[in-house]
Amino acid sequence: MKRKAFPVTLVVVMVAFLSTIFFVNANLSFAAAGKKKSPAVAKTSAVEQTEARIKQLQGALKITEAQKELWNNLTQVMRENAKDMDALTKERAEDTKTMNAVEHMKLHSQITEAHLDQLQKFIPPFEALYDSMSNEQKKTTDTIFRTGKFGGDKKK
Repeated sequence: MKRKAFPVTLVVVMVAFLSTIFFVNANLSFAAAGKKKSPAVAKTSAVEQTEARIKQLQGALKITEAQKELWNNLTQVMRENAKDMDALTKERAEDTKTMNAVEHMKLHSQITEAHLDQLQKFIPPFEALYDSMSNEQKKTTDTIFRTGKFGGDKKK
């Protein structure tokens, strides 16, 4: 029984982590749309956030020329996932104004399932890139995934 619990826990943790890294601001923007936040916050899309994350990651990870193809495969999946998430949230944005509590829970379930599907698409190209990394790149990647902070975010 413990063998099955570990993979499920790992998937949940990874979904939560990747959601945080790649989609947190898109989800906050989605939620903030009804809270009278600044127009810049309300208009931030998953695609925009993903593009920013791609730039941050590329700089922090110091992707080499030899890793370019693997990196491009990964960023293609990231961009496709972001487009899919934007489509899902846009499709449902108007509906949320009239949804009851059960419908809201179903929407959150759909978003969670979409994140899981996206994670399953993300892992193979990410693993291929990670396997090609130097020890220093892996250490940086591990730190980013553990903390959510990029090299330029360090404050002492």
